[in-house]
This record gives sequence, structure tokens and C-alpha cells, in this order.
Amino acid sequence: QVQLVESGGGLVQAGGSLRLSCAASGRTFSTYVMGWFRQAPGKEREFVAALNWSGRATNYADSVKGRFTISRDNAKNTVYLQMSSLKPEDTAVYYCAADRVLTAPRARADEYLYWGQGTQVTVSS
Repeated sequence: QVQLVESGGGLVQAGGSLRLSCAASGRTFSTYVMGWFRQAPGKEREFVAALNWSGRATNYADSVKGRFTISRDNAKNTVYLQMSSLKPEDTAVYYCAADRVLTAPRARADEYLYWGQGTQVTVSS
């Protein structure tokens, strides 16, 4: 069992930056594929970014490429999402996800077994 706790969300003006963190429990964190997803009001959950166990393989949604960076610190059991040049359309609840079976940073939410509770990101125009 893995528990994921997100932090770092908040209110920011368009063009600003935020860094989300996801702290994971468990001694096998370094073997997990980690992902970030988001869900805006009235919309389905969508993929944002993911990375493999080493952090050397990453995957990004087209909508965030060049603006968001996913990274991980296996010594701290933490994955990060650095968000820059934020837009109002980035407003959503951001969720951290993990899976121990995946070997590549996948974009489908149903492939991830463990989920955090989410953190709200609001971008004002």
C-alpha cells in the first residue's frame, strides 16, 4: 500500500509559477512510475505529466509541454511538478498517482493504482 499526499497548490496570477509536491509512503517508491493528473470543474480527469522510476523517461500532455516539468527525488520519496507560465485554463485539482507495475510513464489514469487526495490550483486572469 502506498499513500500519496500532495501539497503546494494555491492561487496564482496568470504567468506565475507554482511547484507541487507529492510525498509518498513506502520503501519501494523508487520503483514506481509517478504521474500527475488534473481535473477541472465539469471536466474529466486528464493527464498532465509522468516519469519512470529513474526520472530519465518523461511524458507530458501537449497542453503543458515547455511550461511544466516533472521530477523526482527518490531519497525523499517525493515527486514534483514545477509549473510555469500558468494560464487560467490550468485551474484544476491536481492529483498525484503511482503504479508499481508500469515500466513507462503512461498517460492513462486507469493504469495507475494509487492516488492522492489532490491539491487545488487556481490561476487568475
